[in-house]
Formats: sequence, C-alpha cells, structure tokens
Amino acid sequence: MKEKRYRSIIKTISWRVTGTIDTFIVSYVVTGKVGIAASISAVEVFTKLLLYYLHERVWNKLKIGKEKVSGPEYHI
Repeated sequence: MKEKRYRSIIKTISWRVTGTIDTFIVSYVVTGKVGIAASISAVEVFTKLLLYYLHERVWNKLKIGKEKVSGPEYHI
C-alpha cells in the first residue's frame, strides 16, 4: 500500500511535537532557563519538520525492505 503525502505530514507533526518536548527538556536541564530552552525549541521545530518530511519522502521512494503484495490489499 502506498502512503499518501498527507500521512507523511501527520507523522512529521506528531514526531516533531515529541522531539520538541524532548529538546525543551534537555535545553532546560542544560541551561536552567525556560526562555533559552523555549528559544532553542522554537528554532529546531521548524528545521526538523522540514528535514523529517524530506527524509520520509526519500524513504518512501526507496525499495529497501518493501515487498509487492499480490492479490487484494485489504484482508477482512
């Protein structure tokens, strides 16, 4: 089954929320400052959204680890 682009976008956003929370926590632990941690998290959220989306689309085009399914795609 081929993944649609909007699925990659939804996965990108959900992963980025998780990653940004992690970045905020790590930044806060390292700096001890909420403002700096928030700034770091705000910057990285945009760069990593784009990088993850591009990464996901490249992997979707690769055939590594994919098999063709014969017959109906949906099993009940």
